[in-house]
Amino acid sequence: MKLFHLTSIIFFLSTIFTTITSAQTPEQSSLKGNGELFYTIPQKQVNSPLDMLTQGEVYGRIRSNTFLFVSSNLDGEYATPVSAIGTSLLYKSASYSGFDFNVGVYATYSFFNEDDFSKYVRRQKAKDTFSRYNYANKNEKYIFVLGKANLSYTYFKTKVILGRQLVETFYTRSNDTKMIPNSFDGVVLHSHNIKDTKITLAYLVRQKLRDHTQAHSILMYGDVNTTSSLKPEWSQNDDSAMHKGLTYTALKASGKTTDAPLIVLDTLNKSIKNLKLNFAAYRVPNLISQIMLEANYNIPMGYVTITPAFRYLQQFDNGAGVVGGASLGGEASSITPSGYTNPDSLDSKMIAVKLVTQFADIKINLAYTDILNEADLVTPWRGFPTSGYTRSMGIYNWKANTKSYRAFISKGSNKSGDYKDALYIFSLLYLDEDTNKGQEDSMYYYAGIVKNLQSYPELQYRVRLGYRDFYNDAYSSKDYLDTRLEFNYLF
Repeated sequence: MKLFHLTSIIFFLSTIFTTITSAQTPEQSSLKGNGELFYTIPQKQVNSPLDMLTQGEVYGRIRSNTFLFVSSNLDGEYATPVSAIGTSLLYKSASYSGFDFNVGVYATYSFFNEDDFSKYVRRQKAKDTFSRYNYANKNEKYIFVLGKANLSYTYFKTKVILGRQLVETFYTRSNDTKMIPNSFDGVVLHSHNIKDTKITLAYLVRQKLRDHTQAHSILMYGDVNTTSSLKPEWSQNDDSAMHKGLTYTALKASGKTTDAPLIVLDTLNKSIKNLKLNFAAYRVPNLISQIMLEANYNIPMGYVTITPAFRYLQQFDNGAGVVGGASLGGEASSITPSGYTNPDSLDSKMIAVKLVTQFADIKINLAYTDILNEADLVTPWRGFPTSGYTRSMGIYNWKANTKSYRAFISKGSNKSGDYKDALYIFSLLYLDEDTNKGQEDSMYYYAGIVKNLQSYPELQYRVRLGYRDFYNDAYSSKDYLDTRLEFNYLF
């Protein structure tokens, strides 16, 4: 079986390299700063099902990621290097009578020292380059998966997509910044029928996180009753923001379903000049729900544009709190939850404000977020509640009674994803956390660069550096350096 999988990957890679020689143009796709692919070739409208198949487009990507995580433990300082190479092949059909389909396959192989595996498990910075669950049970360092397989129908300004797909909303993201995107199984509706308004409505029944080979529950954490295999906690939703108290056993004991769907609504309205209004909501029936409201108002001032923004988020406990408690750590936490207003409730709120100043291709973003001292925020679908405000690489600030402050500056355009001129990013993030919850104040320093090579515009590199300085190291936390180097070749 291992030989079969290895042969499949080798065949897939050889197909990719063969396809490069006949690819149409390097400008057929580009890569945005957040990892989303931008397709520049208009979809063809055809007159027969056969043309629908033969007139489609093939998009490919070869990538590599290298991680170096430097920290220390009781035995002194250590560095854990991890490298991975991957590829993907996506077929987008032409459109026939409003119908079209997409199929995408992804592969990755990770290189690391097996003796250091426990450090990868603990730090998790490079965990999405392979499946931890498959490695623990089958010693596999590779992933070969179907990341997309969907059929869609478009009528006027409404599109309905059914199947496995990437769902880009406030709460759900492909977050394709490692090797394989985060995808969902379900049905999604996109509509532009209302003037100056975009609406996305999704009903998602399964999720496949970036380091998983099988689809899993939307909101269930694995335990010994989920599977008899090693590391059952990695078999289901083990995202960093997953509530670890919502286990199979706990949900069953409370009479809750372990396969609840995720219902998402995402809207954007621009009917008022210079004002952008966003409203988003999610609901996992009989467990939990959230709403988010955000306003951005542009104030042109000659060559400078100033944009104040405000975001409000409220979380409603619909039954999950009595199952897993107010802390994301749940029953799996090594720290006894304390300091919560109501330890059995997930009702919570977040407020966030920012001021963005832009002139030419320079952007300055000063922002603040406050998760009130009630409960942790539950959003394990790779959409980050503080994104655009104080979200930085690998930093999660959705614990109750956490305040964050960030100063961010960037130079370079990031609208098209074709960085002929480099994009430079620098930020300082201060996290004011609650020691009663086992957290610790820290400062995070971040720098990054994204650039497409001048002579090979289809080849892009990204360098990202992050250093976290914990103020007291009160809970065995240690300062660390997180460095990442990425190459992407699109064809």
